[in-house]
Amino acid sequence: MTNKVKIGVIGTGHMGQYHVNVAKTLSDAELIGIYDSDSERASQMAEKHKTSAFSTVDDLIKHTDSVIIAVPTFLHHEIGKKALLAGKHVLVEKPIAETLEQAKELVDLATKNNLVLQVGHVERFNGAVLELGKIVTEPLLIESRRLAPFNPRIKDVGVVLDMMIHDIDIVLNLVKSPVKYLSAVGTKVVSGHEDIASVVLHFENGAIANISASRNTQSKIRTLNITQKDVYITLDFSDQEIELHRQATSDILLRTGEIKYRQESIVEKIFVHKDNPLKQEHEHFVKCILKETEPLVDGRSDIQTLEIAYRILNEIHKN
Repeated sequence: MTNKVKIGVIGTGHMGQYHVNVAKTLSDAELIGIYDSDSERASQMAEKHKTSAFSTVDDLIKHTDSVIIAVPTFLHHEIGKKALLAGKHVLVEKPIAETLEQAKELVDLATKNNLVLQVGHVERFNGAVLELGKIVTEPLLIESRRLAPFNPRIKDVGVVLDMMIHDIDIVLNLVKSPVKYLSAVGTKVVSGHEDIASVVLHFENGAIANISASRNTQSKIRTLNITQKDVYITLDFSDQEIELHRQATSDILLRTGEIKYRQESIVEKIFVHKDNPLKQEHEHFVKCILKETEPLVDGRSDIQTLEIAYRILNEIHKN
């Protein structure tokens, strides 16, 4: 492909607006237009961003090379399948679909038709997470906290599929071992779904991950801590910062032979290239379409992430 990749955005709600903002700035792509079930909203958005508002999903798909799907989860499979069957590349917001069967069908369709299917796990493109993949080798313990105040705009899923799924995805890609068993609890606070959840994942290689998520906490906290044999790693998603803590053995002695002080640990700050993760995600999607790079993860990883998320939900609903 020598021309710019033609992109359409389906759904212009909270997340869709961000996608439109980013898509129109890409150097190797062109925003062809948008679609929203609310035609008045679509017209306003199109006018604001100097693009076209299409009257149907099919019409938008027909005029593009690829689509970004930012609609409620229950529509991911229907629209994703429609685009893939039309030979279009797809970036769909997380979770990939409502069920594992739907997710597998989308991945199989993309593979069969040699199309790019990317799931919007935007944290994969956080500068600190990209660096983390170069540092973590054999994690023993991972502790993740993703806490935030309640946002009433999320109505169709609970905190596991809304927020925790990011950390499930990151943890699975770091540990690279099957989950042996898990234990999970959760509770409703202000919505019809679980608003607080906590899970412990036990992996076959012996690693343990403790993941907590809340959308009813009066402070925004997004951290990841990793224990390895030789280093303790702390990551802050919001600041895109990583610190490495290593044990030190340096003792400073007085002439009398007494220890004046002991250096307990050495802290290293890792240089992180900080950029807009959503922009990084879009650029990666376009580069994959142009065959300039390989996908960061394959479709099986997205299925595995969703599978673990549903195992967590099943465990929560048992209690």
